[in-house]
Amino acid sequence: MITSLARSTIGFRMVALALAATLAAAGAVAATPAPAVAADGSENEGADCQVPGLPDAGSLPTVSRLPDPFTKLNGTRITSKSDWRCRREEIKRLAEKFVYGEKPAKPSSVTGTVSRTGITVNVSHNGRNASFSAGVDLPSGTGPFPAVVVLGGFGADTAAIKAAGAAVITYDPLAVGREGTPRTSKQGAFYTIYGANSSTGILAAWAWGVSRIIDVLEQSGGSILRSDATGVTGCSRYGKGAFVVGAFDQRIALTMPIESGSGGVAAFRAIPGESGAQPLSSAYSEQPWLGDAFSSFTASPARLPVDTHSVVGMIAPRGLFIMDNPHIDWLAARSASVAALGGAEIYKALGAGGDITYWSAVQDGTHCASRSEWRTPLQQNIQKFLLNTGSYTGSMRIAANKSGNLAEWRDWQTPTLGDGGGGDTTPPTAPAGLAASGTTSTGTSLSWTAATDDTGVTGYDVLRATGASGGTFAQVGTSATTSYADTGLTPATTYRYQVRARDAAGNPSPVSGTVQVTTQPGSGGGGCTAVPTVQTQWSTGYVIQPLTITNTGTSAMNGWTVTFTLPAGHQLAGSWNGTTTVSGQTVTVRNVAHNGALAPGASTGSVGFQVNRPSGDTALPSGYTCA
Repeated sequence: MITSLARSTIGFRMVALALAATLAAAGAVAATPAPAVAADGSENEGADCQVPGLPDAGSLPTVSRLPDPFTKLNGTRITSKSDWRCRREEIKRLAEKFVYGEKPAKPSSVTGTVSRTGITVNVSHNGRNASFSAGVDLPSGTGPFPAVVVLGGFGADTAAIKAAGAAVITYDPLAVGREGTPRTSKQGAFYTIYGANSSTGILAAWAWGVSRIIDVLEQSGGSILRSDATGVTGCSRYGKGAFVVGAFDQRIALTMPIESGSGGVAAFRAIPGESGAQPLSSAYSEQPWLGDAFSSFTASPARLPVDTHSVVGMIAPRGLFIMDNPHIDWLAARSASVAALGGAEIYKALGAGGDITYWSAVQDGTHCASRSEWRTPLQQNIQKFLLNTGSYTGSMRIAANKSGNLAEWRDWQTPTLGDGGGGDTTPPTAPAGLAASGTTSTGTSLSWTAATDDTGVTGYDVLRATGASGGTFAQVGTSATTSYADTGLTPATTYRYQVRARDAAGNPSPVSGTVQVTTQPGSGGGGCTAVPTVQTQWSTGYVIQPLTITNTGTSAMNGWTVTFTLPAGHQLAGSWNGTTTVSGQTVTVRNVAHNGALAPGASTGSVGFQVNRPSGDTALPSGYTCA
């Protein structure tokens, strides 16, 4: 059976790793990354698991740190990789009850067609009928092709997807779950089937729609698009949707959410403490993205029995490439890094640490831009998880200014799970010879001597602390090699680094010795101007993006301060790429680490902000000054 084969892939991964390590030790070959774990052949592999009664909302305790993803509802911890199947089902049920609302199983009838230009989907269930469609854009070649579903046509670079050899399925999620509707009168194909007052949020409804597309692909015979090689991507609100799609359908081989923010990858518990991040209350009320039950947790996320690190784990061990933007505070990239680091522990426990990538170390701060840093890993992920070629190993590339510290958010340790891992509990040796070179005002390059392990080292965690002493070392990245380039640092600042190794069973080594660097100072001087552009506005608010700051002086500058005045009754709702303070109606914006240094004549166009205003008031801020 397909399901049985899929369940055996974790064991196969461990056998492959052990064999590669044994051959390497004998001098026959170098160890290579294990093959990609295939997507499961069923929408929900754990549907047959017996899940004990879920807790009631009123009885939930306050737990300030991320809940232990390895502890079952009965209080015991899982001990083998095979245990994850039913533990994942528990997490799924908790996430449905308290966060997203229920995503129903396959309806009684799903039919449709697949052509070289489009897909039609027809659903019938309990006497109700609904239909929707999606577009198809094929790459060159004869096929059949793997495909990436792009939510709202707004996700990863479609040209790069096609160049990698995958088709693009353009899916309009609003046809399945419409935005702009009250929670008591939801609209779209999902709610036509399950009722306009369904408590399921539209993110889960969007995920249901993608599952129905895959149903049709499975029925089509696979002459045009392969049903066993489907990916999903989306940015912003559609990034939230892509994340939920991948978590709730195990037929998705590769999940690629981009800048998903609050309600997406970002850890619910971390958001309230992240300056400028969209509040959970705002994410809940902006659109009916989350399930109705989440309303009681917007002010108390620590009462949730589940958090997004465990939703990341629901995708494990399938491919996951999270892309994030550290330049817009509203997007909660620090909280997302916390969730990604926590979820990566689940990947490691399953022997799939190389199948997750988190990448926020990018230069361009424009929301949902196609970034050069992402193009190569995007195509490598597609090749590995959809085409079953290549040997890409995932990594953590976390921006320095939005780096979360997992140690502050957990009081549990990652177990060594059996079933294929051989019960390995021996950690690797500590990496030696950690050194730094090529340090600039914003970055440094690290290198070290490889650690050793009885079954083979699979990767390295890079840890960083700020200052010559004190502070806490936090993981800021991972590397599959013995080098790492850290970027986005603050000029004239001292940092300390350590590195630790991990083996295939997830055992961490002792940390290496510490290396200290001090970034070079930036240049100062020069005058500047600040010119606002109204990106969009509506009756009760507007967005200024970009607020372009230009160095009008003759020498380089290493910092700027912009002030302006809000009209009476207007209130700042959020800002990005600047440190903002408000006194009355006067707003002051100062540069952040990555955009303070401007050469003569240079500009930064990444700064922006959002303002709420009385309905119908068309006034805009005035009196912009820059120094």
